[in-house]
Amino acid sequence: MAVATRYEVVVGLEVHAQVLTQSKMFCGCSTDYLVAPPNANTCPVCLGLPGSLPVINRRAVEATIRTALALNCEIPEFSKFDRKNYFYPDLPKGYQISQYDLPFSRNGRLEFDVKGEARRCGITRVHLEEDTGKLQHEGAIEQAQSSLVNFNRAGVPLMEIVSEPDLRSADEAREYVMRLRAILQYIGVNNGDMESGQLRCDANVSLRPMGQAEFGTKVEVKNMNSFRAIHRAIEYEVERQTEVLEAGGRLVQETRGWNDTRGLTVSQRTKEFAEDYRYFPEPDLPPLEVSREWVAEIRSTLPELPAARRERLIADLGLTPYDASVLTSSKPMTEYFEEMVRLGAPAKAAANWILGDFSRFLNADHKEIEDASVKPAHLQQLIALIDSGVISGKMAKQTFEAMYRSADPEPALTAAKGSSQISGDAELAGIVDQVIAENEKSVADFKAGKAQALKFLIGQGMKLSKGRANPQRLEALLKEKIS
Repeated sequence: MAVATRYEVVVGLEVHAQVLTQSKMFCGCSTDYLVAPPNANTCPVCLGLPGSLPVINRRAVEATIRTALALNCEIPEFSKFDRKNYFYPDLPKGYQISQYDLPFSRNGRLEFDVKGEARRCGITRVHLEEDTGKLQHEGAIEQAQSSLVNFNRAGVPLMEIVSEPDLRSADEAREYVMRLRAILQYIGVNNGDMESGQLRCDANVSLRPMGQAEFGTKVEVKNMNSFRAIHRAIEYEVERQTEVLEAGGRLVQETRGWNDTRGLTVSQRTKEFAEDYRYFPEPDLPPLEVSREWVAEIRSTLPELPAARRERLIADLGLTPYDASVLTSSKPMTEYFEEMVRLGAPAKAAANWILGDFSRFLNADHKEIEDASVKPAHLQQLIALIDSGVISGKMAKQTFEAMYRSADPEPALTAAKGSSQISGDAELAGIVDQVIAENEKSVADFKAGKAQALKFLIGQGMKLSKGRANPQRLEALLKEKIS
């Protein structure tokens, strides 16, 4: 029986976001772990050596409160850090400094749309902890002969944003993470890079019979490093759990890893419970009192958030809700669009180009818009060439691809400025005569009432002119000469 009619999908997400600070959470080591030599950014504190004492990174705390405020959370006046005890090769101290019962925030929400329908997901908490090191396995994990550990990442400030189990599909989960990522980018606390692990997501997935209030057995899914992976992993897990239940089996609470290459989840370990971690207050750090004045100061620095910017683009620039929603899903994309409009590009045309060919190329190359060689001024000039009739839409598409593929878009743009569109009837007449002479059958078909034949003839004319013919004048002249 279909899962949509027999079972209700229940998803809760745990998103881990590294905080953009220059130093680690409890020491002065650099957080630039991606380019530094292995184990170069370490010290007695982040390695947990005897006698070393941690010191709280104020900027990381501010970033966590800033995030919580952007997610409509309550900020308690009293908070503390706790020790979360578990042993793993990439955790040098044998415990992680995290937060348990008194985090920096609680009871928030994130509102978003899925296919035009409003959704709301509760935020249980946004708390702060330290990241672990990174293991490098020789060969496949299951058959690795040896593993190396790099502690450069150990101790990097890490926010954990825990949602309520309010999501009901893979579509909702993907959209939630996209909207959350945009907020983190807008407020400047995380760069949103999922591929490098600076933004990571775990999903708790369960099923329950329709109408049942009690939750089913949840399974945690890890290792998802893209929006596509989040969607695929949750859909796979829903299908797997459905098959188990339909066969009369029982699900176990466990942690499973997502294998993106094979398109399936793999059991990793039995899921731990809170008591397994033996939480207790971190003895080397004092409790924190978060004054209302400090919270107000942080709140005053919040920028325009994605939801507000979306409404502004609709109201001020006349964009459709869909276009505005997609544009505001990424801060760099929104800024690119608004810069084009500031330079004079019509809002609708700018949105169409960014969300059309540009996004198609970027997605195929797994690139972000800020990494492209085509800058807002380049694309604005290309649109101006179309609007002034210098080049046709087809020529513009060819020019844009040439601009995108080159490290320097200027030569292709300059060439387009010099290759004017053929609009004069005198020049087009010769092209029309040649098309009619070489395509007698299509001419006869058009005379017989087949409208599709005219589109073919126009296409032949565009081919003869190498895309430079004005398609509207070409169509008019073809109709006139044939009739």
